Amino acid sequence: MAFTTLISTDVLASRIQDPAFVIIDCRFKLDDVAWGEREWTSSHIPGALYAHLDRDLSSAKTGTNGRHPLPDARALAATFGGFGIASGVQVVAYDQNNGMFASRLWWLLRWLGHDAVAVLDGGIAKWIAEGRATTSGAEHRAPAAFAGSPRADMVVDVNGVAALAGRKDWRLVDARAPERFRGDVEPLDRVAGHIPGARNHFFQGNLDEHGLLRSPEVLRAQLRASIGDVPADRIVCYCGSGVTACHNLLAMEHAGMKGAKLYPGSWSEWSADEKRPVAKGD
Repeated sequence: MAFTTLISTDVLASRIQDPAFVIIDCRFKLDDVAWGEREWTSSHIPGALYAHLDRDLSSAKTGTNGRHPLPDARALAATFGGFGIASGVQVVAYDQNNGMFASRLWWLLRWLGHDAVAVLDGGIAKWIAEGRATTSGAEHRAPAAFAGSPRADMVVDVNGVAALAGRKDWRLVDARAPERFRGDVEPLDRVAGHIPGARNHFFQGNLDEHGLLRSPEVLRAQLRASIGDVPADRIVCYCGSGVTACHNLLAMEHAGMKGAKLYPGSWSEWSADEKRPVAKGD
């Protein structure tokens, strides 16, 4: 059985020696981009390889294409092959705790057609809290032939978002904190506010008091309260740079709300052009 949204620490521990499992450490900090790789080198789940958000899971920034642009599909496929990911392999992605960076890898693999990928619920924080084994030093795995191609229906670009903004039969969903959505503050991008017509669903609300993803039933209720009754395949998720939006997409998939799409450039791309409209408030 493939795991396609979440995997528990108990299950991963029972399969830690399984050669058909590839474990990827996605720890990252936006204000210290070398932190995650340092932490991985120091201590990680046995067998885990490291994926760097900027180097491995994004393409080059131009100043107008967002802070974490969507990788070139061929380059990304080569990266995945370098991790030893092939057809039939189960990938497990984890980060420091809440899954915000692991969900980016989860979405990218699915975008290239590899559905057997799951996020470790609770991340390495839960793994360590349970007293499970860790190891240090660099890990390597034999390369594999990764076969996949982009699923065009999973992405909406900036022009598509501009055409959909304000339409009643589609919904733009912003994963950022409410104060950033409202435009009260903007710590990262040049302009504060949100795309006109968008609704706010802060990705942290997908987690319970223990930092675990909520049940499918609770997620459905919360997401519908934020988004309304628009069909899932007419929902476009964005955030600051296309990272935490993937957490909302993971939550939707776990809740059975399938078919939602990602605007990869997100607010950092949208707000880079002063001609694009900006909304503020709730």
